Amino acid sequence: MALPFPTRSAEAAAALIGNGNVIGLSGFTPAGAPKAIPHALAARANAEHAAGRPFKVSILSGSSTGKSVDSELACADALDFRAPYQANADLRDSIHRGATRFVDMNLSQVPSATRQGWFGALDWAILEASHVTPSGEIVPTSGVGAAQTYARLAGRVLIELNARHPAALRGLHDIAELAEPPHRREVPIFTPSDRIGTPVLRVDPAKIAGIVLTDCDDEMYPFEAPQPVNLAIGARVAEFLVSELKRGAIPAEFLPVQAGIGDVANAVLLSLGGHAEIPNFSLYAEVIQSTAIQLLKSGRITFASGSALTVVPEVLRQIYAELDFFRTRLVLRPQEISNCNEVIRRLGVIAINTALEFDLCGNVNSTHVLGTSLVNGVGGSGDFAQNAFLSIFTCPSESKDRHISRIVPLVSHTDHTEHSVHVVVTEHGLADLRGKTPRERAELIIDRCAHPDYRPLLREYLKLSATGQTPQTLRAAFAMHEAFRVSGDMRKATFS
Repeated sequence: MALPFPTRSAEAAAALIGNGNVIGLSGFTPAGAPKAIPHALAARANAEHAAGRPFKVSILSGSSTGKSVDSELACADALDFRAPYQANADLRDSIHRGATRFVDMNLSQVPSATRQGWFGALDWAILEASHVTPSGEIVPTSGVGAAQTYARLAGRVLIELNARHPAALRGLHDIAELAEPPHRREVPIFTPSDRIGTPVLRVDPAKIAGIVLTDCDDEMYPFEAPQPVNLAIGARVAEFLVSELKRGAIPAEFLPVQAGIGDVANAVLLSLGGHAEIPNFSLYAEVIQSTAIQLLKSGRITFASGSALTVVPEVLRQIYAELDFFRTRLVLRPQEISNCNEVIRRLGVIAINTALEFDLCGNVNSTHVLGTSLVNGVGGSGDFAQNAFLSIFTCPSESKDRHISRIVPLVSHTDHTEHSVHVVVTEHGLADLRGKTPRERAELIIDRCAHPDYRPLLREYLKLSATGQTPQTLRAAFAMHEAFRVSGDMRKATFS
């Protein structure tokens, strides 16, 4: 079949991109992210540097990407600026060394921030597609992200037409872009299955500089099989939601669920799907993971809305083999819709996200070790936590063979304040913080969530503050973190 635009090699496409250019990428997580052109761009950066010439670009994406973007470009010292999220060790190293400037953002805000010029003018958009028409209609692949916004704003567009994704994907996506205030209107989504846009991205054909033919899987890393500690957390979340159902706090037909990305999120979904007293439910989330696909097939999840199919290639092939089944049960949207505050509140989403640590008042750190070292980013957890019907945060009570308590007097970095955190859960128990004072929260968290090894230490800290609304003592608030930094064991902390 003849293609409507000239084909180029990945190397020829990369040669069009200049030093200092700003590039927007399609996709959300590695799903739907371009691969061939970024790989060639890293090779070009290495060649330019070897010749003594500067070469760096700025990359905007939906969230994280795959190794061909974040790893290869970071290793080639080709990333000047990166936003809004990352999950790659090589890029983290580049950020921590100061070689790459990084901005962490709530993912719903990225398209609007781009339209408002936060990152300057976009020189290029690089989009992965399953089909392209002469009029500039582009059928995305397994992830959407902010692709429509980047494609509309970019000066020129390059397309990776990936044969791993069939043209029959047309109809799986619901593409809409919000207007900026004061012209923004309501987002008329009243159930997760509602559609408000078109099945394709639309690009001015005059901006398309070429098509690169590819045939490669999404660079998705597999998640571990659910571990006992994560299953215990999932079971506690499920039992809590059942108790809320029984007392009428959750309607009998249940509410849509959002679960973050990763092993704990998968375990929570498994627990919800496996609990006989939880009705069949829908998903309104940013990512649709493998566990959600299993529950869709079993009928426990009735419909799933997200921005990406964040699944390993084998699972994606299964979805494509049963596309007629999944077409009526899945929709992929731009991230400003999948993470839309208005819609999350209207639907009454139950948001379940993962913490790195939380403190005695219920503040959550999702992103930084010891307050300085970035792990991933806030992602979409803030979008959902701040607007959820129920905002639940989960994490194991300890790590590194109990040398670290994940419950601390004061978080070393704050991503979610106590005002957006309703419930915290570890394998030891669950603390419902709603309607509780800071001191009442602290006592609940110690008694129900902390690891037994750390309860005496945390109670000792709590006794230091006898007055005031919030039980914190500045001279001792980070003593546990400092003990770990010095000795490698938080249990050695002293508050004197």
